[in-house]
Amino acid sequence: MIRAVGRLALAGLLLVCLWAPAAKGASLQPIGSGFEQPIYVTSDPGNPERLFVVEREGTITLLENGALKPFADLRSVVSEGDEGGLLSIALSPSFDLTGQFFLDYTDGAGQIHVAEMTASGNSAPLSSLRDAIPPIPHPEDTNHYGGQLQFGPEGALFVSTGDGGGSNDEHHNSQNPNSLLGKILRITRTGSGEYAVSVWSLGLRNPFRFSFDRLTGAMVIGDVGQSAREEVDYAAAPGLGQGGNYGWNCMEGGIPGPATDPQCASLSAEDFTPPIFEYSHSEGGCAIIGGYVARGPGLGDLYGRYLYGDLCLGELRSFVPADPAATDRSEGLSVGPEKLDSFGEDSCGRLYVAAGAGPGTGPVYRIEGEPSSCPTSLVPPPALQPSFVGIRAAKRRVKRHRRDVISAWVAPCEGRRGDPVTLWHGRQQLGTRHLDRVCSARFRPKINRRSSFRVTVKANAAYDAAISRKLTIRPLRRHR
Repeated sequence: MIRAVGRLALAGLLLVCLWAPAAKGASLQPIGSGFEQPIYVTSDPGNPERLFVVEREGTITLLENGALKPFADLRSVVSEGDEGGLLSIALSPSFDLTGQFFLDYTDGAGQIHVAEMTASGNSAPLSSLRDAIPPIPHPEDTNHYGGQLQFGPEGALFVSTGDGGGSNDEHHNSQNPNSLLGKILRITRTGSGEYAVSVWSLGLRNPFRFSFDRLTGAMVIGDVGQSAREEVDYAAAPGLGQGGNYGWNCMEGGIPGPATDPQCASLSAEDFTPPIFEYSHSEGGCAIIGGYVARGPGLGDLYGRYLYGDLCLGELRSFVPADPAATDRSEGLSVGPEKLDSFGEDSCGRLYVAAGAGPGTGPVYRIEGEPSSCPTSLVPPPALQPSFVGIRAAKRRVKRHRRDVISAWVAPCEGRRGDPVTLWHGRQQLGTRHLDRVCSARFRPKINRRSSFRVTVKANAAYDAAISRKLTIRPLRRHR
């Protein structure tokens, strides 16, 4: 059995957990078998009974009313390699309106693709596939791709990437802020309708699975370790760990790591966000499979606990994120001889387990507790479409005590005419204007000193709220 450890001292002392009893009556109920290397499960955001099973070789199967239907086939562009393949999908919150969804897969050159497709009815044609961002090079090794896509509580798309493979982060990516490998990335839509990608957090080895707590919004990351530790990292909402550094390869969990990344020389333990939980390989584990905080119906005291497992053990375990070391326990459930490959969550909050993503076929299970239906309150409301608000100034430097013209514009424009846009100076609200027929508005603030501004637009019936980048205006210096 695994011993749980909380935040370790740098000396690396293990804290033996206090064992808690497992949830009563929980069981693994097959929802289908014979899937080709199932590696992820999710559902229609508006209908938790429409399940999508991602198969590593490049296919997606729709499971609805007990019937299996082919949904998408990407085998002509997906290459499995060692740890690659079609690794996960994320259906847009507006999926029921737009058919849009995103995919994470690897190609024959080892590149990581974050792509989008559009479904029509119960299928998505390959012709609708396009890269959302440029492919991420991953040329040297065929492992450590990361592979999770999830929409965050603020509506942006997040993706995890591994450190580039090999051992000891030999390609020096995890601590390199200019590399997209070994990171959590955030993808947003720009005003032109294209996508922009940014590094959200770094210092990860192979964050194969991460998730968001559907109640608190917190991000929970299962990061696969190297030779000593498996770890779970936690980032509370609303910050979600932005700018955080989880330590690899300067650290491996709570103990010193190989520290071969050049950046490690100028960093100390205080610069890293330590894991909330980790366990040693001495107990037989080899690769953590991160899961979800249980928020679905009918699971009794599993509710509020973070469910996870290990590729080499197959046992399902859980802990309370607020006190992992004292609450870690076995749930008395196992996928048996199959490898535990991934967890999934539907739009009702019910949890799933995929097994057998190696060669051949495998089952998919739902974790069942007491008989219950899916409360309407747990199903997210119809999703709003993302929006963008831009900001620019007529001049970036003006005479002191003079006014400057700041323009704001919002995209998409359809249906937004007349919506209010607000100008902010820090936390001070300077004024509100209404969008004109081309979805723009103008402000004329007085510039007394160096000042930074943002503009915001509220959500309406069709579009999400949005906030602009920060715009700084400086007064001109007086010359004698």
